[in-house]
Amino acid sequence: MNFSLYIAKRYLFSKSSNNAINIMTIIAASGTIIASAALFIVLSGFAGLKEFSLKFSSFVDPDLKVLPIQGKSFSLTEQQLEALNAIDAVASYSKIIEERAIVQFDQKQQIITLKGVDTNYKKVTSIDSMVIYGRWLEDGASQIVSGGGISNALSFGVLDMTKSLTISVPKPGKGQITSVKSAFNTVKVFNIGVFNINETLNYEYIYADIETVKQLLSYNENQVSALEFKLKPNANESEVSETLQALLGNTIQVKNRTQLNDALYKMLNTENVAVYLIFTLVIIIALFNVIGALIMMILDKKESLHTLFNLGATTKEIRRIFFLQGSLMTILGGIIGLILGFIIVFLQKQFSLVMIIPSEPYPVVIKAINFIIVFVTITTLGLLASKLASQRITKNLVNSN
Repeated sequence: MNFSLYIAKRYLFSKSSNNAINIMTIIAASGTIIASAALFIVLSGFAGLKEFSLKFSSFVDPDLKVLPIQGKSFSLTEQQLEALNAIDAVASYSKIIEERAIVQFDQKQQIITLKGVDTNYKKVTSIDSMVIYGRWLEDGASQIVSGGGISNALSFGVLDMTKSLTISVPKPGKGQITSVKSAFNTVKVFNIGVFNINETLNYEYIYADIETVKQLLSYNENQVSALEFKLKPNANESEVSETLQALLGNTIQVKNRTQLNDALYKMLNTENVAVYLIFTLVIIIALFNVIGALIMMILDKKESLHTLFNLGATTKEIRRIFFLQGSLMTILGGIIGLILGFIIVFLQKQFSLVMIIPSEPYPVVIKAINFIIVFVTITTLGLLASKLASQRITKNLVNSN
């Protein structure tokens, strides 16, 4: 057996005659265990929050979305529409017309985003499942489905046929405006449903039939703001994106779900990195206890080290003893901490021990990458701490009486 490893294990698992050293070692090991468990729990928690945040966007975000590079709209030819229908990897697609508008009800008004959708929209997204009051749009009717925030702000309900809402958009073109009324195209609509997705979308969007919005904006028959696609389960997203780009030309851009939520992904990833760095700092502070424990052990074992030196052990081998002792302490502490963290996260996932709100447990996700991140972090920092402490051993120290 390796001489240094054998002595290191003896020093690690046997009690010292000095009780203070034993206490210091227990504190150092406990700090490593708690720090690694905390890092794993926090990473699992942030992974859960990320999944929880993106879950709601998946109800309204398509797999792919075609947008104009310049301007607000683009036109499709009959040949392009036929080619779109012929793409095997596309399960369904929807034509979209989107524009900023003013909604007014009972002397109250608000600027919103009006989104006109066709009948295929329910096949592309699951927006209809997020309608909490009323129902989804019917074909060709002057109906809207509004966000809960807009409904609350303007104090209108669902299926109130005695009161209509007014949606207005500025008229296109040039020339002098003679009156406010002549500057806007206006349509009267009835709210038949209220959806609840998240706070941003609830206060931002109103959905309407695409024909209503097309008439309001004076768009041509095949003029749209966007195309949204749902792909088949085994479809290659990159290949479909390239096909759409080649088919529709260089005047459009194709974005996937990640690119549509670019700001959200960046924010969540930045927060994840920031939390990791903060807890890594906590681990570094905890490993100062390991350095302190090793240095105290070196001083306590000074006579034994002198004996080992006289028996032929080199200074390098004696340094290696304490390097291995510190490394074993941090690696074992990290493994125990990972097991403890996994148990806590698993219990939260199974039994909802901590709740965000009374009806919603704090989301957690168990990922293999988090095990690797925590273990590599603990091991790397533990090796550095052990190396730093073992460098305190010099030839003068082990050779002096």
